[in-house]
Amino acid sequence: MANSKFEYVKSFEQPDFLLPNTWIVVRVDGRGFTKLCAKYNFEKPNDKRALDLMNAAARVVVTELPDITVAYGVSDEYSFVFHKSCTLFERRASKIVSTVVSTFTANYVHLWSTYFTDTPLSPPLPSFDGRAGTVSGDKNEILFSQFKINYNNEPEMYKKGSVVFRDYELVEPGTHNAAEAADALAEPEQQSKTQAEKDKKKRSKARVVIEHLDIIKDDFWDRRPWLLSNKPGKTPKEP
Repeated sequence: MANSKFEYVKSFEQPDFLLPNTWIVVRVDGRGFTKLCAKYNFEKPNDKRALDLMNAAARVVVTELPDITVAYGVSDEYSFVFHKSCTLFERRASKIVSTVVSTFTANYVHLWSTYFTDTPLSPPLPSFDGRAGTVSGDKNEILFSQFKINYNNEPEMYKKGSVVFRDYELVEPGTHNAAEAADALAEPEQQSKTQAEKDKKKRSKARVVIEHLDIIKDDFWDRRPWLLSNKPGKTPKEP
């Protein structure tokens, strides 16, 4: 569009730059998934195929966007976290959100047949949008009273959700406090262009993993300092 007769369209764009030096969270949420679940007979309250499909689509998003630090998903929602030093698309909200949502949606549809081998998609196709988070409460009681399911006996993926991140060598417990280290950096550390490119290449080569871990406790972050520091860790040793 640049240097063409259509360049005037750019004059209608609204400035939507996100506040600098702040973490960015993009939440992707399924649209009309209640009807989708009924249409394709998803198992209640959790359908492993559907969750595995969500995880696979999220893995592609994290892989294709090295600026994403970590992603977390539950049910038909996924949140993608960008480090506060991120400068992707000059931190324009519309560009970042539309890229994440479109990449996730495209891969969800593309990978559908891998997980629902006997159930082909038909219009209306699944779609996602970015929206405000919802509040869940009393889920343990609801699970037991309505479905006779003991939450404590459920697989970790159903209890803790899924976390997608780049895998590096774990730090020994008690040797690092990720939260304090991150807070110490009031301003993002300035890198040379060469070093930034090296880090970007290292992130792109790292293995993107899907885990079902407790991300609320400090241990998750302390053993993975690269998530908050935005500096690639050491390549894991071969088992």
